[in-house]
Amino acid sequence: MGTQALEGLTGVGAEHRRTTVWRVIREAVLLATLFGVYSAGRQIAAKHTGSAFDHAREVLSFQSWLHLPNEVSIQQAALSVPHLVQSANLYYASVHAPLTGAVLLWLSIWRPKAYSNVRWTIAALTGLALIGHIAFPLAPPRMMPGFVDTGLAFGQSVYGADRSSSVVNQFAAMPSLHVGWAALIALSMILITRSRWRWLWLAHPIITFAVVVMTANHYWLDGLVALVLLAACLPLLLRRGLHDDLPRTRNSVPLRQVLK
Repeated sequence: MGTQALEGLTGVGAEHRRTTVWRVIREAVLLATLFGVYSAGRQIAAKHTGSAFDHAREVLSFQSWLHLPNEVSIQQAALSVPHLVQSANLYYASVHAPLTGAVLLWLSIWRPKAYSNVRWTIAALTGLALIGHIAFPLAPPRMMPGFVDTGLAFGQSVYGADRSSSVVNQFAAMPSLHVGWAALIALSMILITRSRWRWLWLAHPIITFAVVVMTANHYWLDGLVALVLLAACLPLLLRRGLHDDLPRTRNSVPLRQVLK
């Protein structure tokens, strides 16, 4: 009896692995398709950059009116601390996409029901951001007088010096998906997981916000607008199913039958 039960467990485990693998492949294809559509939209937006510098001056003026902290002063203070800006450049270039992808992969395998909520939330947030990029092309701070392009200054630029030839739309600063995605990932992991350490995820959006300002890749308003858009997308994240996943896989064969 015990042997038969173990064989049943092995069969169930193999089937579960196959299902998981195909789900991950399907989701990877879906996300790659969505990212392709988003990238194409950014390239369309890149053709309408005539007002990007006018918008940048308007944003700086509005931030001054709001009495937000002066970004030039913050960057100059950061530049006076050895290796701080180089670390910020590295975080900006290396953490954003890989960490987001890793969390989505983990959720798709271990929290598939909650993953569906996160997937559609990030898709909605990205779609709204794309509308912002098209409707409001914006030159980032690093292109404005008084700011330092820290990526170019320290040889860590992900964009390059030639603004026109880059495959990336450098005028898609508003809103900041670096901040939006970081906040969504942190919120999702806090809501979905049960570890006592889950609140440490809050460090990711906080560090990201500081990094994008310090490196002059985004204005304060870019991040704040991203957070507002995320708030608008929260019903998708909080809909039914977010907490339906169990913390561990249930066996279809009870343990007592295995031990008989």
